[in-house]
Amino acid sequence: MARVTVTDDTLTVEMEGLDKLWAFKGRLRIPLANVRGAARDPGIVHEYKGIRAPGTHIPGVIVAGTYHRGGERVFWDVKNPDKAVVIELADERYARLVVEVDDPRATVDLIRRAGRPR
Repeated sequence: MARVTVTDDTLTVEMEGLDKLWAFKGRLRIPLANVRGAARDPGIVHEYKGIRAPGTHIPGVIVAGTYHRGGERVFWDVKNPDKAVVIELADERYARLVVEVDDPRATVDLIRRAGRPR
C-alpha cells in the first residue's frame, strides 16, 4: 500500500512495509505542476501492464514496480484492485502512477484539491 500526501507544491507517494521491496522504490516526489489528475480505477489491474523492469508481478496477489508500455513508464503498487488510484502525470519519468491507498476517494479528492489554483 502507498501513502499519498501533499505539502506545499509537492505530491509524495510513499510505499509502506514490504511494498518498498516489491516495488523497488520507497518514495516518489512529484511537483504538483506535473500532476494532471487522479481517479479511482479498480479495473486497471486487469489491463496489460507492459514489460516489467524492475518489479514484481504475482497474478492475483501483487503488481509493483516499473512497467514499460507503448513508450511510457508506469509505476505500480497494487495488491487490492478495489483500492487502486491512477495518478496522471506530465513531464515526469512516469506517465502515471497506479497505487493502492487506504481510502481511494479521499486520496483522489486530496489530489484534485491540491491541483486547483489557490
